[in-house]
Amino acid sequence: MASGMGMPAMGIYSHELFNGYGVENIIRVGSAGSIQEHINVYDLVIGQGACTNSAYQDQYKLNGNYAPIASYELLSRAVEEAKAIGVRYQVGNLLSSDVFYHADPHFNEGWYKMGVLGVEMEAAALYMNAAEAGRRALAICTVSDHILRGEALDADARQSTFTDMMTIALSVAVS
Repeated sequence: MASGMGMPAMGIYSHELFNGYGVENIIRVGSAGSIQEHINVYDLVIGQGACTNSAYQDQYKLNGNYAPIASYELLSRAVEEAKAIGVRYQVGNLLSSDVFYHADPHFNEGWYKMGVLGVEMEAAALYMNAAEAGRRALAICTVSDHILRGEALDADARQSTFTDMMTIALSVAVS
């Protein structure tokens, strides 16, 4: 099912699924923009963690910054499946950003230096809601844009070529 775009929408859907419907696992599939040279368009990024520039975590009233992470169980299954089908993938941190078109052209430089693999908009909220509910979550993203190189897939390519991440997610879901 669709979760909308951004952390507020993902926050609503995942909270209701975890807490209202008893869903145990949510696997997000979507796109991300690469901010590392070695990650190419069409590669998969499996989000081990999700950094964020959002205030989403403020609701939890923590005395510090929370580091939202994926379920290791789902993550390890996804990596096994990616290896089995022979797709290019990387595992690491995503950046769940509140901003799609950022006014600062240097916005990603600090995240790049810290080794963040790609930018998307939902994983941090999903991982935080899963942690709060005691459930499991994972984000698998296909790189649709290479932010550093200015490369981008067109809408037709995005619609018809992102099947590897879906195959992996479905395999993890049924295992």
